[in-house]
Amino acid sequence: MNEFHLAPEHALNLKTILAMDFGEKFIGVATYCVNRDPYPTPYGRIANKGKDQVVKELKIILDNECVDLIVIGLPHLVDGKKTSSTERAQNFVNMIREQISLPIEEQDETLSTFEAESRMKSSPQYNFQVNLSQIDALAACVILEDFIRRKKDRPHL
Repeated sequence: MNEFHLAPEHALNLKTILAMDFGEKFIGVATYCVNRDPYPTPYGRIANKGKDQVVKELKIILDNECVDLIVIGLPHLVDGKKTSSTERAQNFVNMIREQISLPIEEQDETLSTFEAESRMKSSPQYNFQVNLSQIDALAACVILEDFIRRKKDRPHL
């Protein structure tokens, strides 16, 4: 059992979760099926070329992965204050809520990209270098991990 394993009676048990790291150019995506997969994994990224294109690609991923819940990261400063990036990400969350009928949760993503960079620099999988084509998906993975940790002791959503 690892830190991402939840009790069988937990509301998230066997639910497939998709996490998103919103960016102006790319949106990172990670997935995790609670108690089936060993841990959250990077899925890829969606080029942010406008609402219609993003929603179209997202719907394909949601269908292919049989997603039950979406988690979207909201950036804040380390002290918790909101920034212009927070507002842009919140607008993205609101747009997704209008277009997608699945439950959507927000997750603080403070330092998720920094954590993703650190993992890449210390991993042979990434040749001990930051890979810009994969960093968004890894940041989404960090967001998903943080979400699971936050929900771990809450058996009901």
